[in-house]
Amino acid sequence: MDRKRIANLLSSTTGLALTVGISFLIVVLLILVLSDEPGRAIYYFFIGPFTKAYYFGNLLNQAIALMFTGLGIAVAFKSSTFNLGGEGQAYSGAIVATVILLALPNMNGFIGGAAAIIAAVGMGAFLAGLSGFFRMRWGTDQLISSFLVSAAVILIINYLVTGPLDDPVNSMLTTARIGRQYQFLRIFKPSKLDISIFFAVAAAIGTYFFMQRTHWGYEMRMCGINREFSRYAGINVGKYLLVPMAISGGFHGLAGAVTIMGTHYRCLKGVTMGIGWNGIAVALIAKNNPIAVVPAALFFAYLEAGAKAAMLHSDVTFELAKIAQAVIFFLVTAQALYGLFRSRKKVGS
Repeated sequence: MDRKRIANLLSSTTGLALTVGISFLIVVLLILVLSDEPGRAIYYFFIGPFTKAYYFGNLLNQAIALMFTGLGIAVAFKSSTFNLGGEGQAYSGAIVATVILLALPNMNGFIGGAAAIIAAVGMGAFLAGLSGFFRMRWGTDQLISSFLVSAAVILIINYLVTGPLDDPVNSMLTTARIGRQYQFLRIFKPSKLDISIFFAVAAAIGTYFFMQRTHWGYEMRMCGINREFSRYAGINVGKYLLVPMAISGGFHGLAGAVTIMGTHYRCLKGVTMGIGWNGIAVALIAKNNPIAVVPAALFFAYLEAGAKAAMLHSDVTFELAKIAQAVIFFLVTAQALYGLFRSRKKVGS
């Protein structure tokens, strides 16, 4: 690595750290102004997630799905394709996995679980791949098409969960519970943390090597940097409008399946709870680096856990906690977007 790359890395890291520090300072000021017990609220916002094994384990568990969705967005953005349909893709992965597991109540846990995960990945890849195909065939804007397809899919799944698939013995809007043989092993009780965290970290490492060390990954990155030059160099640019979107959707579908098999064991209405949208923030913080997605997802989960701890143990309200989170992510993602667009501008000039 040459001096220029080292300097750019240090500058980027320093800028991100400074932005996070300013964000935290603003949160502290908000709490000082709006809370009647600011010391307690600040303590639980920043330290609360580490005070109990239950809180810390759930923090790690929440980061798992964000790692998968963050990886999906990072792959798409790195290839200059844009996936705004992550929420619907994750939700579709969740419902498909649930339906398959409920249809196979007596199947071997490994075989049935693998079938459900493959189907969930396939469904997410299909939904995102549609937008890639539309762009390749007719030049349709991927931002619009992926968002619209996702919005339609969410409504359909809501109907299924609250209608034909609703569990009549449960007062919640949810399907029946999947069999115990399909539930991931918990590794940090009493929290919900399960073994899928190792799969998520392995996926991040694998995605990094795919993007950096394989022929396909190289061509995807080249298309992301300059699509016209890539076409001139003989790369099939149309393929890389479709493939990155399918990979992105596959990661989102996997996130939905993992959410069911590792945390909820049933598909509730809205079970994904924004992980598709939050994956965009995670990828921006990570600057589309698959390895950096892991700490970025942990950072996002830490803020969620801190907000919950502050609400439980002080007078911080839900609205104040969300404002604090919004301030942090506005500044952090704005800094990440600025760096992204600046690098694009340098490449284009």
